[in-house]
Amino acid sequence: MTDVQTLVKTLDFQLDIQSDNESLLYDATLESRWAYNETIRLAKEGVDWDEIPDRVAANADLVKNTTQRVVAKALGAMENYHEYDDFGLPSHTKDGAYPLRANYEEGYNLTVRDDGTIEFRISTRPYKHVKGVLEGDDAHIDILRAALASDEWTIGTTEALFHDETPELHVNVTNTERTVRDKQDSRTVIGVDVNEDNVALSALSADGVEDTLVIDFPEIKFERHRYFTMRKRVQNAEKPSIHDTLEGREARFVRDRLHKVSRHIVEWSQQFEKSCIVFEDLKEMRDSIDYGTRMNRRLHHLPFRALQHYTSYKAAFEGIPTAWINPEYTSQRCPMCGHTERANRHKKRFKCRDCGHQDHSDRGASVNIAVKGSKKLDWNVPALNSLPQVRKVRRQASGAVDAPTVTSDTARGHHSDGIRGVSD
Repeated sequence: MTDVQTLVKTLDFQLDIQSDNESLLYDATLESRWAYNETIRLAKEGVDWDEIPDRVAANADLVKNTTQRVVAKALGAMENYHEYDDFGLPSHTKDGAYPLRANYEEGYNLTVRDDGTIEFRISTRPYKHVKGVLEGDDAHIDILRAALASDEWTIGTTEALFHDETPELHVNVTNTERTVRDKQDSRTVIGVDVNEDNVALSALSADGVEDTLVIDFPEIKFERHRYFTMRKRVQNAEKPSIHDTLEGREARFVRDRLHKVSRHIVEWSQQFEKSCIVFEDLKEMRDSIDYGTRMNRRLHHLPFRALQHYTSYKAAFEGIPTAWINPEYTSQRCPMCGHTERANRHKKRFKCRDCGHQDHSDRGASVNIAVKGSKKLDWNVPALNSLPQVRKVRRQASGAVDAPTVTSDTARGHHSDGIRGVSD
């Protein structure tokens, strides 16, 4: 039987707080820590758990709803301590600031402004509020806007906290009308390799690689370089207002293209039986980038995180699960024989020095990602004796997709049928 899960997401935002109220929020997180630790203390003293919420609320300088949510979190943790028989350990209490927990429309409110931005209001203490605007990933902003505008969504508890001294808001949203299939029930793994100017896809099933596709989007790289050049010019001319305008235009252009590419990825994945989309977990990649000023700028502008987020939440709306794998050696490993060598790639050409296999380098990486994803799902990975020829499409400025073509850097093997037409 398929294990169906309700679509639940935690959306992370940074808080642009009005005036000088950031200290008010920080003080409230310290008071939240006191409420948490006081709950633990009373529980250890043997106080009846039904009495603890009122006793803590009577002395906490927080709104009652927030105190109740913090107490519930602490008591839930105490239940786990009982299970593992470490009830007496002092580490159960918290140090530093502790997240301020609240229910929607009781401890916090959200409103979409006319310009599309989302305004927040958090009750930090009785009759004291912190207001401002949410900032963060465009995909999360889009989901929250949809949740605020639709009855299909339920906006739940939130946590206001400080991460690296930056105030954040983590909002839980649930969609009871849409379900995401359990990834363990998948029959096809879609390996997704995101690059500077394209995304490569490979669909792997128990029979081998079913199909493969490379979606080119060179205009993102071109436009980012063009806007970078224009910003440098206006910066030298000391015109900061124009500089900010150009940054906004660039961001809107890139966001629009990535939304269209992510939609194409999900639509392509839907043609396969019970697909699961697999990405590389590249969140630590930027910390290790050091290839000189020009190359660093290009690599730091890679759109992989945004494209992964857009694809992930669009897939969830279609009931398609997503998974993440360690990216180690996905670009260097030969998908046919498994040989790994760092010097066997040149631009878009991959050649294995062990077995002689030649391939489109990005397609080969997407196959390796699919193989790693299937192992994560505990599959028996099929032997890859042949791979489909590499087919490429290019996104046009209008958002439509050019007819697919077969590239010259193909693998030995059969030719797949052409993809069905896709347009935005």
